[in-house]
Amino acid sequence: MRLSFLTGAVSWVLLLANVLLLARQAHDGETNIGEPYFNNLLSIVFILSVFIYHRAKSQIQKGSDFTTPLWGLFIKGGMGAYVCLLLIVGYPNINFYWVNSPYLLDIIYQVLFGFLVYFLGKAFYTWRQFILYQKTKDLQSQWKWFEILIYLSLLVPLLNLEYMNYIFLILDLGLLLAFSLYMSVHLHWVAFLSLDRKWASIFLLTAILVSAVLFANFLFNYSDSPELIVDYTDNPFILLALAFVVIYTLTSLLVAIFSLPTSKVFEQKNADLMSFQQLSQTIQQGKSEEEVYSMLFDSAIKASGADTAWLEVGTETRLDSDTHNENASDPKERELIKKIVHLVHEQTDAGQDGILVQDNLQLIPDFKELNVPYNSLLVMPLTSTKRKYGHLYLLREVENGFDQDAVNVVQSFTNQTVLTIENLHLIQESLQNERYKEELKIASLVQDRLIPKTFPTDTWFEISTYSKAAKEVGGDFYDFLQLSESRIAIIIGDVSGKGISAAFHMAQMKGIFHGLMQQDLLPDEFMVQANSALSRCLERTSFITSALYIIDYKMQGVSFARAGHCHTLYYNSMMEDTFYFQTEGLGLGIIRDQSYAKRIHRLHYDYNPNDVMVIYTDGIVEARDDAQNEYGEERLKYMLSQTYHLEAEDIKSAIINDVNDFTKDILHDDQTLLVIKFKQPQPNV
Repeated sequence: MRLSFLTGAVSWVLLLANVLLLARQAHDGETNIGEPYFNNLLSIVFILSVFIYHRAKSQIQKGSDFTTPLWGLFIKGGMGAYVCLLLIVGYPNINFYWVNSPYLLDIIYQVLFGFLVYFLGKAFYTWRQFILYQKTKDLQSQWKWFEILIYLSLLVPLLNLEYMNYIFLILDLGLLLAFSLYMSVHLHWVAFLSLDRKWASIFLLTAILVSAVLFANFLFNYSDSPELIVDYTDNPFILLALAFVVIYTLTSLLVAIFSLPTSKVFEQKNADLMSFQQLSQTIQQGKSEEEVYSMLFDSAIKASGADTAWLEVGTETRLDSDTHNENASDPKERELIKKIVHLVHEQTDAGQDGILVQDNLQLIPDFKELNVPYNSLLVMPLTSTKRKYGHLYLLREVENGFDQDAVNVVQSFTNQTVLTIENLHLIQESLQNERYKEELKIASLVQDRLIPKTFPTDTWFEISTYSKAAKEVGGDFYDFLQLSESRIAIIIGDVSGKGISAAFHMAQMKGIFHGLMQQDLLPDEFMVQANSALSRCLERTSFITSALYIIDYKMQGVSFARAGHCHTLYYNSMMEDTFYFQTEGLGLGIIRDQSYAKRIHRLHYDYNPNDVMVIYTDGIVEARDDAQNEYGEERLKYMLSQTYHLEAEDIKSAIINDVNDFTKDILHDDQTLLVIKFKQPQPNV
């Protein structure tokens, strides 16, 4: 850019010097053939330098702020026209009163020519900036050829041809003028002007158009003057560039004033709105998550003009090639897309939280080696405050293919998609919760029916029970089975886990209890066979603690075995002592082979009238207060020592009330309590 500026400045000084030399020769009556040709060469060097300078300095239009480039064109380029006006108006007075030089007009003409070329270069590439806003590949190619053909017109003065004498040159220049008119209909940018900016743009476009007219007036007003040595109206490049600038400025002004239709932009905006509405209504339409992502693909590609795309959701990559790429069935094409996906992962951080826009992928050496036509990349994350869903990748063949408006539209689509997916998840969770609640109700009802409400009554013992689940469905259970007229089996247990699974295993344990005890097994024999049966149906991560008691009132004895369950609390009325039976035993389902028999031991104890036996689950002794202190076996033992003289129902109530006072009625685990008080048997009446 510095080189072109320096070349332009030097060539203009040499051009001015050469014009003054030609003017002196003409004034002295001399002729020289070489100087006019040299003048054409210098003018071409000057024009090229100025245009290349503006080309390098021009920027890609990414946002919707169009007034800033217009203001820059008017201030830096258009103001030269008003300097021209002052010089032209003041030329007669300056020449008559102060200078009176035959070279003054040539000097003013060259100064104004410099202003004109600078203005044309600035305007030419400002309009290119506007034309290529939201460009397509075809439009980019059209501008490229238009620019090449315009520059080729510089060959006419270089070859020193009188182009008006050649019909083919006249036709070619006429086609270029028609091409200029065609390029001037690309006015998408006007549709993005807000009301305030539209009025500012109208004012600036009017000032720029006036500047172009003043330059044209200056160029043609003195073209036939006998005092002028060099005339630039025979330079087709200047005429074509000036015509293009005037036509595009005029059409832009008319569209801005009368709001002439820019249908393509409005059609695209309408399509974007429809896509957004469809994404918003997916839940009411009963769309699935897969269909929502498919709609995101279609909407994002149409809104951004992407040539290919893919979506990464978690560890899954969904290629766009199946639905949008014409060569989707070509294995080579699919393999190429996979390579691009892999390369993008290497060049960008796929786990990023922000938006990534890469304007020219060909600047990346590894990407250039793939020899693919894509130049622009947009990576849009699909994230919410709670979860990262994935990333949407869009590719375009043109450079700077994703302007800010396209990025904003795609971001709106991804945000709406994330919101829709989260709502779908919430609906699914809500339905799942409703199903789970119904299942819990059923399980709770089944469990409630599995636990006996009453025990057989007799004159030789009384029993009182209490059971409360921490959740809708608990893991505690108890049951009884009358083995004979004088013998009864009582079982208590705690299934690991909670909820439906625990209720299911509880039902299994009840079936095993009733099935095996029909064989009149001893407690330790029952535990061994129950462990074998559960090993075939219990999950590896589950187990059951249990204790089985067989009471024989004729023999006045209790036989029991403990499988990892809480120790039995007992009060002996003869000894007036309260103690725990310290028996060994491993939970059911922990060891699932024949060695389990060695882990179970049976104990027999002869009871006395007024003895009390308390059977419970760990929810009683492990109940916690606010400081996370446990209720404990010692406190339970103390309560029995204070209440053993009461009836079984009163003993149970006293213990439960004490536990609730300790925990302030906060239930952390299932609680089950059975209180059995033995009496002297008496004959039935």
